[in-house]
Order: sequence, then structure tokens, then C-alpha cells
Amino acid sequence: MTTTQRPPTLDPLAVAHWQRVAPLASPWLHEEVASRMQDRLQWIKLQPESWAHWGAVRGGLKAHAELARKYPKSVCFVAEEQEIRRQHAINKIAHPWWSSARWRRPATRFELPPPASVDMLWANMALHEAADPLGLLAGWHKALKVNGFLMFSCLGPDTAIELRAVYQQLGWPPAGHELTDMHDWGDMLVQTGFAEPVMDMERITLTYDGPERLLQELTELGRNFHPSRFAGLRGRQWKAQLLEALSTHLVRGADGRLSLTFEVIYGHALKPQPKIRVSPLSSVSVEDMRRMLQGTGSAKSRPEAH
Repeated sequence: MTTTQRPPTLDPLAVAHWQRVAPLASPWLHEEVASRMQDRLQWIKLQPESWAHWGAVRGGLKAHAELARKYPKSVCFVAEEQEIRRQHAINKIAHPWWSSARWRRPATRFELPPPASVDMLWANMALHEAADPLGLLAGWHKALKVNGFLMFSCLGPDTAIELRAVYQQLGWPPAGHELTDMHDWGDMLVQTGFAEPVMDMERITLTYDGPERLLQELTELGRNFHPSRFAGLRGRQWKAQLLEALSTHLVRGADGRLSLTFEVIYGHALKPQPKIRVSPLSSVSVEDMRRMLQGTGSAKSRPEAH
């Protein structure tokens, strides 16, 4: 994948459809990854006055509650691009009018964060489903204040590698679109204006008592967005063949359970002060000039602004 275009094996129409019909629930794996991502916050010194949770409904409602407890005095934006998810988030997160928490804490705002409005943007398990990842990263960068930070996670290329091998062995189309390597995510962070990206990865192996439960888990997590995926719905005969293939070819542990690998990528990056290239005549936006002056406290030497 290049860093100048959307993932080459991801169908944006399939992604858009999934965003409309995805279950209004946080999958177990998403909550588990969010918990591990929260452990990384112990290394972050900045205490955000405001923060945004991007895709809270799918990214982790339990994790949202933990973050809200961690930052009780911070303004929170719950960012859901689909109206049905926004309403669900309101139902699950907003305090009722009679709750004392409604008056003791800053009100949660169920909207996309305005430009330069948050000190932290939290996005769990969303980026690998983005049809325009550069656009999404740029949007996150725009929402952050200068010196604010991004925390995100997503699936990496070794995810469901065992399932992909079964599909290939049977001569079927790919089991899923190609997922982006963490080094490419680091490059894209820099390309969209972030600084000091820190990337790391781990592999989580989940086990299942049978192929039916494995397929159920995958159905909760997402869909196959590959443009060359099977066209239309498969019948019962094909599903029976798939279940038999999974039962036969997937690795079983000593306890007889089937195994499936998920590669999880974690990323952290800062939004730095805007850099202005000095020349005899430079153009600087009023907003960037304000940020530069606030960051330095003086303007002893600066290019002409207009």
C-alpha cells in the first residue's frame, strides 16, 4: 500500500454499508484492546482538559466509562459519524437529568470535535476500516490542539492469517482486504502532520470450541471488504463446506480448541507547533500565527504575515 491513496484492496462501498449496519455493540476483542491501550496512558504526562472518543459505540463503551473516570473534570466529545450510533451513544453514555453526575461533571458532547478543540483523541480499532485513512488521520490532526496527542489501535496484516490460508488452499477469493503494516501507519502519521509517532504491535491468539463460534466472532468484528470477495450471499452448502474446512485445517491446541491470530497495532503521536518555512515573503494563517505566539511567548523574529 502506498501512503498517497486508499488501501488498494478495500472496497469503499462495502465499508460504507458496514458502517450503516454494524451491530450497536462493542466486541469483546475491542474492549480487550482498549484496556491494553489504557495501560499505555500511564506514560502520558499531559492531563487533557478536553478529549474525544472517536467511534465509542464500536470502540468500547466499557473503555469509555473507564476513561471518563480517569478524566472526570475533562470535557468529552463522543464522535460518531453515523446518526444511529450517535443516538445509541447518547442512550448508553449520557447521564439522566436526575443524576448528580450530570451536575458534577462537564457535559459530554455527542458531536465531532471542532478544530483545535481537544488535547487527546482516542480511536480504538477504527483505522483499519477507513476507506480514506489519510483523510481520517488528517481529520484527527485538525481536531487536536497543538501539543495534543493521538492514541489509536487497529488490526495489522497478520490478522486471521490462518483463515486466509484456508481460503487460499480452497481456491476461494481472499478472506479479507489487506491490512496495513505499522511502519506504513507511522509514515502516514508524519505525512498528515503528526510528530514523534510511536508504534508497537502484539499478537493475540483467541481460541474457540468450534468453527461456529469462530465465525460468530468474526461476524461481530467486521466484514470482508476485498473487491474480489465472493459476490452476493453464499448458501448453506458453502457454509457447511467452510465449517468443515475450518474444523479440518485450523490449528488445534492441546485442549482441542481452534486458534486464530489477531495482530493488534498501537500508535501514539503528537500534534506539534506548526512549522513555517522562512523566506523573504511567507504566508501564515492567523490561526497558526496565534499558536506560534502562544507557544513562544514572543515574536522577536518572524516572517511577514498576511
